[in-house]
Amino acid sequence: MYDYLIVGAGLFGAVFAYEATQRGKTCLVIDKRDHIGGNLYTEKIEDINVHKYGAHIFHTNNKKVWDYINQFGEFNRYTNAPIANFNGEIYNLPFNMNTFNKLWGVSTPNEARKVIEEQRKRAGVITPKNLEEQAISLVGTDIYKKLIKGYTEKQWGRPAKELPAAIIRRIPVRFTYDNNYFNDKYQGIPIGGYTAIIEKMLMNSEKRLSVDFFQNRYELSKLAHKIVFTGMIDQYYEFNYGVLEYRSLKFETKVLHEINNYQGNAVVNYTDNVTPYTRIIEHKHFEFGTQEKTIITKEYPLDWESGKEPYYPINDEKNNNLYIKYEELAKQEKNVIFGGRLGLYKYFDMHQVIVSALESVKKEFS
Repeated sequence: MYDYLIVGAGLFGAVFAYEATQRGKTCLVIDKRDHIGGNLYTEKIEDINVHKYGAHIFHTNNKKVWDYINQFGEFNRYTNAPIANFNGEIYNLPFNMNTFNKLWGVSTPNEARKVIEEQRKRAGVITPKNLEEQAISLVGTDIYKKLIKGYTEKQWGRPAKELPAAIIRRIPVRFTYDNNYFNDKYQGIPIGGYTAIIEKMLMNSEKRLSVDFFQNRYELSKLAHKIVFTGMIDQYYEFNYGVLEYRSLKFETKVLHEINNYQGNAVVNYTDNVTPYTRIIEHKHFEFGTQEKTIITKEYPLDWESGKEPYYPINDEKNNNLYIKYEELAKQEKNVIFGGRLGLYKYFDMHQVIVSALESVKKEFS
């Protein structure tokens, strides 16, 4: 018997496993994929660390979290400064004075604020009720139409007017010439990729890959006293109350042998509504690579259905109300701990996953 069966070898499961083994507990970690790391998984291809499931830039203002993750690997000085491509026009992200200058020819923060305020008044937005109104209230109609609407509607697969305003509140708006997307004090990419970090976390745990919990649920559950579950909570309860909705992704990765610099930046967002993908990632730029070739990944958003990977929970009112029913079931469990984006049906950045996992550890071992 193991003390814990950890379903999912992603960040939440890895942190919990590390903390449990540090306390003398035994852990069996399983994952339906053939590798550890979950969506953080990086694979070395042609001497370039490829983020197999989309760009992951670690950032936090929490020094304890930063110190925690740094015990497993050294981070470089990468600063996230994505750019937007709207039908060939290039703009800086986050929305800042460089963006405002190119759009409107303004050069001071006061001029930019006046333009945004005028556009907000013309749109008649007072109390934003949806994503479109929230975006216009933040940056005006020009930026919304060119740099938000198309990208967002591709990403979520529905009109911006039908999306909750809360989604857009994460986007920073700055009246400075600072292209750093995150305001967080600590930021970077682990040298050598994320997989090495997860390997260190799971060093003292037994691992079984290409194992689907639901194909042998009864036998696997008998192997441990408790379960840490990071999969879909609605699937755990056999969709008793219905199916929670997610967004999925498709990745097309290519090695470009004849090109050593494809786009000059790690991340370029395509914000028009015609280009089918939302962004192109050029992986070597995450680690300041000087290789004579490069690798790019095009990221396509997809509707989720059974059999596809769920990447983003759709936290609208309908789904959140459904999740509350599953959450009530989870609260009654004495031997099951739920965690991660899918287990808690919540969007987490990496630093938030670590905080959540450590909170679960504290609760479990206090």
